[in-house]
Amino acid sequence: MNCRFCGRELSVEFIDLGNAPPSNSFLTLEQLNEPEVFFPLKLYVCDGCFLVQIDEYKRSDEIFSNDYVYFSSFSRTWLEHAEKYVEMMLRRFGYDGRSQVIEIASNDGYLLQFFQGRAIPCLGIAPAGGTAEEARKKGIETIVDFFGTALAEDLRARGRLADLVIGNNVLAHVPDINDFVEGLRIILKDDGVITMEFPHVMQLLAQNQFDTIYHEHFSYLSFTTVRKIFQRHGLDIFDAEELETHGGSLRIFGKHAEDVSKPESPAVAALIAREGALGMTGMDYYRGFQKRADGIKDDLLEFLIGAKRGGKTVAAYGAAAKGNTLLNYCGVRKDLISFVVDASTYKQGKFLPGSHIPVVGEDILKARMPDYVIILPWNIQREIMEQLAYIRQWGGRFVVPVPEVSVVP
Repeated sequence: MNCRFCGRELSVEFIDLGNAPPSNSFLTLEQLNEPEVFFPLKLYVCDGCFLVQIDEYKRSDEIFSNDYVYFSSFSRTWLEHAEKYVEMMLRRFGYDGRSQVIEIASNDGYLLQFFQGRAIPCLGIAPAGGTAEEARKKGIETIVDFFGTALAEDLRARGRLADLVIGNNVLAHVPDINDFVEGLRIILKDDGVITMEFPHVMQLLAQNQFDTIYHEHFSYLSFTTVRKIFQRHGLDIFDAEELETHGGSLRIFGKHAEDVSKPESPAVAALIAREGALGMTGMDYYRGFQKRADGIKDDLLEFLIGAKRGGKTVAAYGAAAKGNTLLNYCGVRKDLISFVVDASTYKQGKFLPGSHIPVVGEDILKARMPDYVIILPWNIQREIMEQLAYIRQWGGRFVVPVPEVSVVP
């Protein structure tokens, strides 16, 4: 296997989570009696450009099919994040009715709806037909396709160049990162802006976030590596922000290298220096992560088995992809976690891949009153604990598995 950015042969293993089904391949009742396909979930780190990456065992068009069940609008926290972003970009760059905004991986229109509400022309690109249809119901023009140079050239030929290109949690999801970034260059106006948000690999290591590893995430990105990728394709990063989303993300601001109208923020040099000081441009930084993931696995199993032997009942909240990685790596099945609650009606009535734990609505949680509720999407822990505060009325307690297994007092 060669590095998907620089082409160097990969030989250094970052972590091996065994074999797992794709984390968003939820099952119907009928499918429980059918064979289920598992793929290796192993990451490598390139000792040339330090891109942490997975091999493409499952193709993107299989993952993001019309049955794809992640709809962004079900998270209140994420909607608030999107609206604040739009307000910030309007203040900073002054987009108006003459501007063109293009969002890649626009999902169900969760973000573009806030531009559309301000009469700013926008176009969404989403690979999954189901989410695209929800966006169209909001009146948002959406192309169902994978983004890359081919689609970018087509848009350019039709005069659909962007003043602003947005990509939230998509840069890590593309198997051909060079083709994707080259596509960004092609559709960006001469004075246009690109913003990308993606989980920061620095936080993955610092907070033991091994559960954010799954087959949809082909790359795990540092600022230093992303900057190199953009520079190779004639793009410069002129600003960056650290965000709390998804356990610690980066938001980068890109432009054409020839565009001198946007000076480089001190944040760029500061992030480069910080990653350098941590050793992120050396291989020692990436060693030892397997042992830390194994520690969480051991602690979670010890807690669940102890609860079962003590006659306690355990449920989970949030049928998130990260939860599926965690449960499958730990070998957890429905004998240890009875059910998982999720707000998405697209997931309710289905079963988690691998573990086959049933996904139900919140009414089941209230009826069965479990002793413990494990918060699988720990990145929105506060939102979930506020929503489910009533479990304390029957003595229920929350459990958070990452960065370490802990029962919330």
